Amino acid sequence: MRQLTLDSHTALRLLKVSDASQLAQAYLRNREHLSEWEPERADEYFTEAWQAENISQVLAAHQNGLAYPYGLLRGDALVGRFNIASVVRGPFQSGSLGYWVDHNFTGQGLASRAVAALRTEATDSLGLHRLEASTLLHNHASQQVLLKNGFGKIGMAPNYLKIAGRWQDHNLYQAILHDRA
Repeated sequence: MRQLTLDSHTALRLLKVSDASQLAQAYLRNREHLSEWEPERADEYFTEAWQAENISQVLAAHQNGLAYPYGLLRGDALVGRFNIASVVRGPFQSGSLGYWVDHNFTGQGLASRAVAALRTEATDSLGLHRLEASTLLHNHASQQVLLKNGFGKIGMAPNYLKIAGRWQDHNLYQAILHDRA
């Protein structure tokens, strides 16, 4: 399984079902931290069983080249999740990027380095032409991560996603990964 090294202590790698316990613990540890940025979650979401089933489903999509679920590892500890999801092949060759970092590790540049590594991976190995991402209007930290990695703002979508219990506007970003041919 390919690992993307970010620094001597940090790497991204595809999630495995055996990561479910650590992922559930990370989500539980970050429940309050993520509540502002994610949909409302039922209690079962924070269990090993729910995470194992979700990882299994996403890995099935991965087998068809339609999803790439990565765990952010600091040493052996899982401290974040990065996804290239909703991949559309054919003439579009596009995927949606989403991510979060454990509250104990924010502000250290991990998200920026991880997005840089995933952009390179999407370009060189996954055969994608475009990555898209969205952020809440007030998520300036995530916007800076995207801008630092060559994403450009392409618009604002009103009532785009139901986050923290209400429909919220999002800024939309994209990165074109290959020159026009």
